[in-house]
Amino acid sequence: MNRNAETVVKYVDIYLLPVPERNVEPYKAQATRFGQVAMEHGALSYREFRGDDLDAGFTADRAEGEMLTAAVAEFRSREHRDEVMAKVMEDPRITKLVGSEELADMSRMRYGGFETLVEP
Repeated sequence: MNRNAETVVKYVDIYLLPVPERNVEPYKAQATRFGQVAMEHGALSYREFRGDDLDAGFTADRAEGEMLTAAVAEFRSREHRDEVMAKVMEDPRITKLVGSEELADMSRMRYGGFETLVEP
């Protein structure tokens, strides 16, 4: 990550979503686009991860043929997150993505915002 000394992450959004393996490539394209738009509107970073070494708590809600993805978007504060995400969700590129083919069951997404608690 290319952060300068003035950029301080104090808030993150974390999203967990099971994605059918057959949709991995188109999902990656959608997620990449979402992350690019979020960063254009001020997110400090956006990354997505594929679950690899998961305990039973993470796999209980996953169906056969699905992988678990985790996304992390970083912000300066909750207020900053709220401002950025309002712009992101109004951006025509995102409204078009949301209205396009559903590559995963979005009702199964789990997400939340987290304040920095420890930063050694």
